[in-house]
Amino acid sequence: MRFIQSCIVSLLTVLASVQALTYRGADFSSLVNLENSGITYKDSGVTAKFETILKNHGANLARIRIWTSTSNSQYSLNYGLALAKRAVAAGMTLLIDLHYSDTWADPGHQGIPSGWPTTLSGLNTQIYTYTNSLVKAFAAQGTSIQYIQIGNEINDGILWPVGRISVNGYSPLSQLLHSAANGVRDASSTTKIMIHLANGWDASSVASFYNQIFIAGEFATGDFDILGFSFYPFYGTGATYGALQSSLQAMVTKFGKDVMVVETDWPAVCSGVALSDTAIPVSAEGQSTWVAGIRTILQTLSGGHGIGIVYWEPGWVGNAGLGSSCAVGYPYS
Repeated sequence: MRFIQSCIVSLLTVLASVQALTYRGADFSSLVNLENSGITYKDSGVTAKFETILKNHGANLARIRIWTSTSNSQYSLNYGLALAKRAVAAGMTLLIDLHYSDTWADPGHQGIPSGWPTTLSGLNTQIYTYTNSLVKAFAAQGTSIQYIQIGNEINDGILWPVGRISVNGYSPLSQLLHSAANGVRDASSTTKIMIHLANGWDASSVASFYNQIFIAGEFATGDFDILGFSFYPFYGTGATYGALQSSLQAMVTKFGKDVMVVETDWPAVCSGVALSDTAIPVSAEGQSTWVAGIRTILQTLSGGHGIGIVYWEPGWVGNAGLGSSCAVGYPYS
């Protein structure tokens, strides 16, 4: 049996770095799968539930991904419902991350789930029904969703190839997002809808997406509430604090909506990878510095619209190479 000491010690410092924000979050979607593999967690030498450790040290937002798979080991709805119960019992708010895929969805992968229609009209009906039922399922078990992503890193659309921007332009995606948003709104009057893009620092790409996604009779500005972004140091040296601040402020100025950085991390072990900020050490201390810098940017956004940070998978032991070429991205010492 493997143990991760103190959740891991550096994580507590990372959480302390974001205390001034409304939401201090973690995506710990893999937790039950990790526990099933024999991993447990300790805080000050005492074994405890991971979500309890997070909450006790300042985390108040749980991000949980849901795939369309029916396997609990593949982030099924039932898996997400059970994890949501634990997060809410620990005192956390929920951010549910819908991938609309049987597996990972990201800028390079957005496959239509098996068994779903493959026409635009069929997918509009399917995404509405699926999203609506899912929101109701969370509410029915007493874990209402406060925030929901209708897609994960959707820079080139969802439900490929039908909703892929680079293949079919913006209109199919605009329709699908409108249908998904209607599914949420018809199920809950309080759940806030987030659009999530990768590379939040890339002002040109972010602006291009938002300049074209709104189409009359399809997706509208009133269909979403929160601007969500990923910000990683691995995927381009342009991912600097200055670029992120400029990009996010432009979106706040344009829409007047709240902003979260819903995916980030910094490596504690990494070699042979060009990171976007060479001044920050590759270490547990560097992780805290990286997150604190993001916090500062969010705090500078006008109107108090920068409201939260989510650290991606802080307890996922054995995930070397997943999502980056760095060996260790979870906080540790």
